[in-house]
Amino acid sequence: MSDQVVFPPLMSGHEVTGPNDAFATAQAKAAMGCDAGLIVYNLGANSLSAALVLTPEVPLSRAMTMLPTCAIGFQNALGALAPPEVAVHLEWGGGIRINGARCGMFRVAASNRELDQISDWLVVGFTLPLWPDNNRPGDTPDETALYAEGCVDVEAPRLVEAWARHTLNWINRWEQDGPRPLHEEWRGLAHAMGEDIIQDGLTGIFMGVDEDFGMLLRDRDETTHLIPLTTLLETR
Repeated sequence: MSDQVVFPPLMSGHEVTGPNDAFATAQAKAAMGCDAGLIVYNLGANSLSAALVLTPEVPLSRAMTMLPTCAIGFQNALGALAPPEVAVHLEWGGGIRINGARCGMFRVAASNRELDQISDWLVVGFTLPLWPDNNRPGDTPDETALYAEGCVDVEAPRLVEAWARHTLNWINRWEQDGPRPLHEEWRGLAHAMGEDIIQDGLTGIFMGVDEDFGMLLRDRDETTHLIPLTTLLETR
């Protein structure tokens, strides 16, 4: 297995090791003015993390679409590398589900929180556990790790490469064709759509998303609430 990671044109890589956080490092480099397309990654022994730096050309309310775009890129990448029986789904809030159990998380941060303003930068990243924290998986049946789900042949460097390629492809499609293809792909991957969930303190049925991927949640009083993706933004 080679740890060298090769990125497609328009993208570049920066590896961090040990306790260094890929998501935080990507934000720091973005704030210093690095080029868009930089992927910071950490190939840990027990976990994999990576984060992509973007420089939006649209207001933050629309640029947040890059969160589900990067998540779809990840699903497509893992789907191509994992055995065909492995199911990969995506939570609206950034969670990754493998064979129904939680397995990692996507996060997003931006240079500002003003919805109608264009951010200087946007960073979308994920962390994926490779091995369980303990030898008693029955203690946490709703949580898993990649290699516990029959994916031991999925090499972390190859997954980062595939994520970069698939994400770049979806970004290009979004720019050329608008949000419709992205929505169609995401609906087939969304976890818990049509089910009762709790989000931002609200309980209701997850009905779907609006054009900018804001969650549509219908409560018991038949009131539909719109929860924008910007509620997921983390502060640096």
